[in-house]
Amino acid sequence: MPGGRLTQPERQQIALGLADGLAYAEIARRLDRPTSTVTREVMRNGGPTAYRADLAHHATERRTHRRRQATPREPEAPPQAHGRDTEAVREYEEMFTTVLMASGAPKMMSRVMACLTLTDTGSLTAAELAQRLQVSPASISKAVAFAESQGLVRRERDERRRERYIVDDDVWYESMMASARSTAQIVEIARQGVGVLGPDTPAAARLENIARFLDFVAESTARAAEQAREILHTKSATTSDDTATSRPDRE
Repeated sequence: MPGGRLTQPERQQIALGLADGLAYAEIARRLDRPTSTVTREVMRNGGPTAYRADLAHHATERRTHRRRQATPREPEAPPQAHGRDTEAVREYEEMFTTVLMASGAPKMMSRVMACLTLTDTGSLTAAELAQRLQVSPASISKAVAFAESQGLVRRERDERRRERYIVDDDVWYESMMASARSTAQIVEIARQGVGVLGPDTPAAARLENIARFLDFVAESTARAAEQAREILHTKSATTSDDTATSRPDRE
C-alpha cells in the first residue's frame, strides 16, 4: 500500500469517485490507500459535495509551505498509553477534528473536542490543552466557552484548584438537549411572528410552517435523546452488575 502525500492524479480520482457516488472505502481501494486517508482528504477540503482536486492540491501545498516556515522543528509528541501507534492516533485526531468542522463546529472548538475526547481521562486543564495543541490559553478559553454553551463540555476544579474541562458519557446527550432547547426557542419566536404579521398573510403562513416543523423536530430530538440515554445507561449498569456477579469471591 503506497504511503506519502496524495498526488494530484490521485486527488482527481477521488473527485471522480465522489461524482460517481462511490463510498470512501471503495475510492480508497481503487487508489490502494487507507480509507482514513481518503476520508481526511475529502473532509478537510470542502466535504463530499464541494471537493475539488485542483483546489485540494493547492491547499495542501500551501499548508506544507506554511508548516515548514513556521515550525522548523515540530514539538515532540506525547508518549501514547496502551501501546498505541503515535502516528495513527495523530492522524485519527486530525480526521476527527475535520469531521467536527464539517458538521459546522468552529475549528478551534473542534480541535479541543477531539483532543479531550481522545484522552483516556476525558479531562484536561487549559494549560494541558494549550501545550498539546500548541495554541495560546486565550484560544483555548474561547473554544471551551463556545463548547460549553453547546453542552459539549463541563468544568470542575481538581484537588489543586485547577479548572479542568471534561467530556464524559453524557456529552452528546447534553448537546442534543441543548440543541432541542435552542430549536424550541426558534419555534416560540416564529409563532410570535405569526401574530405580528397577521395570521392570514403569506409571511405568517411561512412562519407557522417553520414553527410546526421545528416543533416536531425539537420534541423528537429530546425524546430520542432521553430514550437513548435510558437504554444505554441501563445496559451499562446491567453489564457492570453481571460482571460483579460472575466475578469469583476472593478471601
